Amino acid sequence: MTSSVCQQGRKSCPSTLNELVATLIEIFSSERVNIEEVQTVMENYRSNELDWKRYAHFDPHRYTRNLVDEGNGRFNLIVLCWGEGMGSSIHSHSDSHCFMKILDGSLRESLFQWPSASEKRSQMTCVGSTDYSRDQVAYINDSKGLHRIENISHCEQAVSLHLYSPPFDACQCFDERTSRARICKTTFWSKYGERTPFTVEAENN
Repeated sequence: MTSSVCQQGRKSCPSTLNELVATLIEIFSSERVNIEEVQTVMENYRSNELDWKRYAHFDPHRYTRNLVDEGNGRFNLIVLCWGEGMGSSIHSHSDSHCFMKILDGSLRESLFQWPSASEKRSQMTCVGSTDYSRDQVAYINDSKGLHRIENISHCEQAVSLHLYSPPFDACQCFDERTSRARICKTTFWSKYGERTPFTVEAENN
């Protein structure tokens, strides 16, 4: 179904990934992030493999983060590729906005409460899980809690498009059994479709 936003003009309903990037740059020209507007525009873009396949690089051992665009410096747009059964750690978002759109397959998001500073080595509390399929969009920030993303399929890969604003290069990762946190660097498997120099990656979130 075409949304009322789409009916108001092409700008709000990008038909290609390039149009989506251009629209997002315009939206992020302001200091204030309109969460509803960003989510609507990302939902209105319909996934097309011809748009994103040059950024979709899979690794047999871990999921990959592939930079599509740095926007106007206010956000990063990244394609994440998930092999069968792959998932992230439980992690924060360094006070950034995080939007996730499913481009192919499906992913499960599990939400967790922030661990109490007074409780040490306690198991983290999962407050719910949601499965997202093609063209659905999820949103989270640190005030909503922590999350883990997983491709629970054992026979299908998944691809997702993530927007982080502002961009960050490190976040907190948590051990589910003990709530112990560590700082993890975020790295890119590729940038603009080209493989980055190989490094030993500490974390991919």
